[in-house]
Amino acid sequence: MGGIIGSGIFINPYVVAQHLQDPLLILGAWTAGGLIALAGAFIYAELAVLRPDVGGQYAYIREALHPSVAFIYGWTLLLVVQSGGMAAVAITFARYFLDLTHVGISDWAVAAIALGLLTLINCFGVRSGSSVQSALMVLKILAIVALIICGLTVEEKSLLSGARSTNIASSTTFGGSMIASFGAAMVPVLFAYGGWQNSGFVAGEMRQPKRDLPRGLLIGVAGVIVLYLTVNFVCLHVLGPEGLAKTSTPASEVMALALGETGRRIIAVGIAISTLGFLSGGMLTAPRVYFAMAEDGLFFKSVGWLHPRMRVPVVAIVLQGTLAVVIAVSGRYEQILNYVVSVDSIFFGLTAACLFSLRKRAVITENEERRFALKVSSVGIILFILAEWLVAANAIYKDPGNSGIGLGILLAGIPVYLFWRRRSTDG
Repeated sequence: MGGIIGSGIFINPYVVAQHLQDPLLILGAWTAGGLIALAGAFIYAELAVLRPDVGGQYAYIREALHPSVAFIYGWTLLLVVQSGGMAAVAITFARYFLDLTHVGISDWAVAAIALGLLTLINCFGVRSGSSVQSALMVLKILAIVALIICGLTVEEKSLLSGARSTNIASSTTFGGSMIASFGAAMVPVLFAYGGWQNSGFVAGEMRQPKRDLPRGLLIGVAGVIVLYLTVNFVCLHVLGPEGLAKTSTPASEVMALALGETGRRIIAVGIAISTLGFLSGGMLTAPRVYFAMAEDGLFFKSVGWLHPRMRVPVVAIVLQGTLAVVIAVSGRYEQILNYVVSVDSIFFGLTAACLFSLRKRAVITENEERRFALKVSSVGIILFILAEWLVAANAIYKDPGNSGIGLGILLAGIPVYLFWRRRSTDG
């Protein structure tokens, strides 16, 4: 739950409401996203069981498919997925920071400053202790619980720009445009559910992964689904679909209607702090992939350099932070979501497909098989792949400009790989 719950649930409900005006469809999108996350978590857990000594999509793709495909994944992770995701989270922080302080600057400027400061801090090796990270997790849960409780107490109060829309469902028609709108709504939903991909990396460290890993995945992801659905129900209850679509800080609006300006400030402080903690805590994870690429001779050696005293990959962190700042400055939040999710979903589906190959090549003793018996049905894997790739295709269809930039960067990785492979062979 700690790996999934970040900033998305506090801001993405309004993006979903801009695509879908029917409350049932809005809740349906969040339910579908949760089921996709649950299926993906089980698939990645089995990947971790089959390859307990190697973690991450880069290694799975490299072993199951080809080093070139793994390089393209690492390339897009740096230039699109991780840096773009950090930019989106930083903009979330910026919006609630501005809602709290009313400073007269744009959200992208605040996001860039936050990213720059966090990059600098991480380069100096200043890392939060486990107690601090646990406190931030508790703070996020408390913020969500406070939002739910306070929102349920709000009845007939004045809403954003007029009355609540409660009867939109009757005017909804299902067709090609509705399917496209539902697919577009899945982009912010899947972004909010992101983080399940790290759930299986601890399989090798568990005493009884056969029993505890599926149980932990089911309870954890199901808990997130319940929280997310309840938050969206509260936002729809208080603001209505139209009101929700008109505010980029829905949590603040709900709390303001429940407790006045005090409520707005309380939730803004909680979200801003927890968002910063989530952003800072995730800054050092992706550089492991860039480090592996450098070790494979497919990237600058300096990217894999560790500071002798701080023991952190300074060059990789600075490179990633700089790109995140550029993305935050150059795009709006909604544009960044399409830029990130369209590419990320392609590789989620591709990594799931690796499971078929790794199963055939796995060498597992009888004792290990009994201990790590976790197998996802082939039908489930195929449905997950189709769901991810349909979301990617729809994101490209609905926003070809921003999605096209991500795809262009992905394709540009092909000649870059050939360059680095030749350089590695010659050197």
